[in-house]
Amino acid sequence: MTDVTTADRTATIADLTLEEKVSLTSGASFWYTKPVDRLGIPAVMVTDGPHGLRKQREGGDHLGLGDSVPATCFPPAVGLGSSWDVDLVHRVGEALGVETSIENVAVLLGPGINIKRSPLCGRNFEYLSEDPIVSGVLGAAIVKGIQSMGVGTSLKHFAANNQEDDRMRSSSDVDPRPLREIYLRGFQRVVEDAQPWTVMCSYNRINGVYASEDPWLLTRVLRDEWGFEGLVVSDWGAVNERVPGLAAGMDLEMPSSNGVTDAQIVAAVQSGELDEAVVDTAAGRVLDLVGKAQAGAGAVSGPLDVDAHHALAREAAGRSIVLLKNDDAILPLDKGARVALIGEFAEKPRYQGAGSSMINPTRLDTALDEIRALAAGDVAYAKGFSVAPHVTADQTAALREEAVAAASAAEVAVLFLGLPARLESEGYDRTDIDLPAEQLALLDAVLEVNGNVVVVLSNGGVVALPFADRVPAILEGWLLGQAGGGAVADVLFGDVNPSAKLTETIPHRLEDTPAFLDFPGEFSHVRYGEGLFVGYRWYDARRMEVAFPFGHGLSYTTFSYGDATAKVNATGDIVVTLTVSNTGDRGGREVVQVYTSLPGGKVQRPTRELKAFASVALEAGEIAEVTLTVRRQDLAYWDIRLDAWVVEGGDYVVDVAASSRDIRSTVSVAVEGDPVVLPLSRTSSIGEVMAHPVVGQMVQAAIAQMMGGMEGVEAIMPEGVDASKMMESFPIGRAGMFAAGDSNGAINPEMIDGLIAMANAPQQD
Repeated sequence: MTDVTTADRTATIADLTLEEKVSLTSGASFWYTKPVDRLGIPAVMVTDGPHGLRKQREGGDHLGLGDSVPATCFPPAVGLGSSWDVDLVHRVGEALGVETSIENVAVLLGPGINIKRSPLCGRNFEYLSEDPIVSGVLGAAIVKGIQSMGVGTSLKHFAANNQEDDRMRSSSDVDPRPLREIYLRGFQRVVEDAQPWTVMCSYNRINGVYASEDPWLLTRVLRDEWGFEGLVVSDWGAVNERVPGLAAGMDLEMPSSNGVTDAQIVAAVQSGELDEAVVDTAAGRVLDLVGKAQAGAGAVSGPLDVDAHHALAREAAGRSIVLLKNDDAILPLDKGARVALIGEFAEKPRYQGAGSSMINPTRLDTALDEIRALAAGDVAYAKGFSVAPHVTADQTAALREEAVAAASAAEVAVLFLGLPARLESEGYDRTDIDLPAEQLALLDAVLEVNGNVVVVLSNGGVVALPFADRVPAILEGWLLGQAGGGAVADVLFGDVNPSAKLTETIPHRLEDTPAFLDFPGEFSHVRYGEGLFVGYRWYDARRMEVAFPFGHGLSYTTFSYGDATAKVNATGDIVVTLTVSNTGDRGGREVVQVYTSLPGGKVQRPTRELKAFASVALEAGEIAEVTLTVRRQDLAYWDIRLDAWVVEGGDYVVDVAASSRDIRSTVSVAVEGDPVVLPLSRTSSIGEVMAHPVVGQMVQAAIAQMMGGMEGVEAIMPEGVDASKMMESFPIGRAGMFAAGDSNGAINPEMIDGLIAMANAPQQD
């Protein structure tokens, strides 16, 4: 596009001076791009998300943290992702787009889809999953929903940004396979499926190179391989060196540098250090963004329907609550029961995380008010504990005593436990995964007087649950946004049947987690030593017990799965079909998950990997046929020899499951592999050369002839040892060492070089 239509003309790159073009590549202020008044090119506003609009009021602080316009605070990604529901996520995206458009904001800065490598990451509440397929599919749904309203998104934080500790300079040192298969795969899915208007590069370095000045990341991978068409914007303050960053493909620096980096770019062009065409490209992408913003302006007119968006936030929050356990069907509660609500979070909810994503909500529901509104029986309340930083032992004891009294008089005690806001935030990581000790002591005290305990958790990151086997029911409530209080009431009383499932594993101990020995690193380097084995991939490969597995979540109804079938369609995708039945007495939803594995494959793989999923709504007694598609490209591994994706051929095992540990049906399907022909050299192994489609048979014959002429070799080998097998790992260039014993002269340097040349010569079709 690279042009902008103004009131009386269309401005193009050719109309701009060098200085004007450069000016477009950095912000005018904290939230606005620069205008070019001479040509009528306007500034556009971008602002924080991702689960609500955080737009600074006129005259507010420059960050917009203290005074932003009221907006709907939807469940953060940690909650919404647990719905596993593409349609719901898209609808929330549409609502975010509506609010963004009404406020004349061009780009909402989100979604964040970084992988939850460690439960300690202070920003995990903003991210969707430990799995790239979940992150990619749901991330694409958010982007599509927001952008359908004529405003843009910013996919972040690109890339391998998986901790807050030392985030401005730490190097994520990741091997090629996990980088491609785990940490980039979700971004690739969103870019290819949804084309976000912008991608936000992260603060950190990747294998020693700052993301903001990495041409491999920002140009080769993002644009050349994935076909990204939009603009790359820096995270706020992520620019290290502006001129190399611009050349690498980082188009827009935010916020303003007060002209410092603009002058550096102009000087670099004038000195010949930087080709002006690079500036043209970046400025053109900014013009494209401005043009998209102008085209979408006014797509939605106000005022905002606050009630409708609050109702959607309540629906989304109800669909985000995971029923971890429900012994003896203690839930749903009878509305006439005597209930004691215990815990400060019932009255003062934790509904979002701290940092740049903090939303000023249009309203805020509390669980206490909403439960009392739905209940027909007596609902008592005791604070139980305080999340204030300085509470005396006497105060703690008094609060606990009051809570025990309330619990002893109730039929059911509902305990609201969780993490105080100060323990998890953007900017720093947690040091443990434990709930505060005073909360665990409170739970122990309540259990002594009332065994009918329901625990409702409020937390942005995974917490250990040492009490899981001692309480009948646990609801993982995450952070649920402004309507979370009503959603908790809906689920507790059965007005909403819980259907959410975990998008991350809940371990027993921090020491069990994959990155435990390599988090947060040292001296500004963090080694991703667990490789591919992130999240459930780690626990399943090690057959390690967990508190609750990836994909787990219960319902107030039950579901049965029929036998699955799987076939490869014309495009190479695997189409999986099965029936799912609601065998209970109430309507509900089941998240059907498809995992694949390739037993006996040539490369290291996890035990099973998620490849597709669907949220299926079924009324009581209803049976539905469910079809899920595993994309062929999602079967591929990154071949480090070719620096390319390869689908290995073979009989794939397809597991249809209710969680990574609850397999309901298994079927095998043959998949044709991609042809892999490696160029040969003297360092190629004899085994690799023998497997080559062109020269393999000749080498096999020569080896056999050589072995036949090496009299006495077999005599010195222990019985049963295959000498030819031992030779397979020898580099072919060193096979001459056997020539002294080769009376037939079958292997010699000239023959080896000739075979290599023949193998590497272009082949006729």
